[in-house]
Amino acid sequence: MTLSTTDPRAALIGVYRTPDVLFVRGDGTDLIDDTGRRYLDFTSGIGVNALGHGHPVILEAIERALETGLIHASNLFRTAPAEELARILTRLSGLDRVFFCNSGAESVEGALKFAKKWAKLRGGDDKHRIVAFSRSFHGRLWGSLAVTDRPDYRRPFEPLMPGAVFVDPTDLEAVSATLDPDLTAAVILEPIQGEGGIRFLGDDLLRTVREWTRERGIALILDEVQCGLGRAGTLFAHQSAEIRPDLLCLAKPLGGGLPMGAVLASAEIADAMSPGDHGTTFGGGPLVSAVAIAVVETVSQPGFLAEVVRKGAHLHALLEELRSRYPSTVREVRGRGLIWGIDLMEPAAPVVAGARDAGLLTVPAGSHVVRLLPPLTVSDTEIERAVSILEEVLA
Repeated sequence: MTLSTTDPRAALIGVYRTPDVLFVRGDGTDLIDDTGRRYLDFTSGIGVNALGHGHPVILEAIERALETGLIHASNLFRTAPAEELARILTRLSGLDRVFFCNSGAESVEGALKFAKKWAKLRGGDDKHRIVAFSRSFHGRLWGSLAVTDRPDYRRPFEPLMPGAVFVDPTDLEAVSATLDPDLTAAVILEPIQGEGGIRFLGDDLLRTVREWTRERGIALILDEVQCGLGRAGTLFAHQSAEIRPDLLCLAKPLGGGLPMGAVLASAEIADAMSPGDHGTTFGGGPLVSAVAIAVVETVSQPGFLAEVVRKGAHLHALLEELRSRYPSTVREVRGRGLIWGIDLMEPAAPVVAGARDAGLLTVPAGSHVVRLLPPLTVSDTEIERAVSILEEVLA
């Protein structure tokens, strides 16, 4: 995209296609542009703003953290918020150690490195394969892009990290055949594929892959950057399958809108890492960790999660009604909790644009799916208004 030098966006590298709307304020489930117009935000910053915009829990946590004057100290030194957040996450997840970083892609990069180091110690240099699933999206950095099943994203930057293999998750025979214990370091998967079209891989598949990886000495990495921390109606999306991964990637909502990611690891894999094997300057800073504590403590409450399930069921019912009224337009609706996709017969981009013009912000998930990611604090009335706008656009 070429911009005129008079366009305020001209100084930005053009890797995004952004509409002309300029947002200046946030209020609950609304974003407000520079003309004062309100938009119902069903993107949540692509799943980041789990508590919406300007939530008191986040604002108060920021204010308390700022009062200390300790915004950054680096990982050369200990700070209390990072250690407390790590204790909370290990207690809630059942995993043993935490590495903090700054984004979802960085959490995936870290998990891949941890898994490869652990596997190399167990099986030597040949044990380096990473098995990923078709339609996956794990990020745009060197390793995370290599395990992302988007050839158009990968092609301009190849060769990427070697050893990535893709397999169709619906073909269990092929999945099993790919999990060679002598060659495979790890399997990485999203319990609910986001960019891949909001596809829940299913509890049975998660349990099967967990069983196979455990039997064959292969690390299981779950990428819950988008679907974790309450979005699916459980604190972690894999909990419905009653399994525990070896590595768990978190980010998006963790920092309450501030950049933060985390890799949670079993003790066995964490113990494979030595000082100097990995690092970060900003990860787990005291300000963002203090905010993340407040976010995690809020979204992990049973009553909060029960409301996500209830509101998700309400949204699902309304979307199914929409599908039944427009069978020639809507192929399917898919999701759990408050992550939903509307699979269309035609490309999603015109519907996303039409909804935005009508005051509803959505985001595509692939070429034909409209993705709905409202704040977990969304009200029933706002859900009903969003579906009403979608119907106007589809009509």
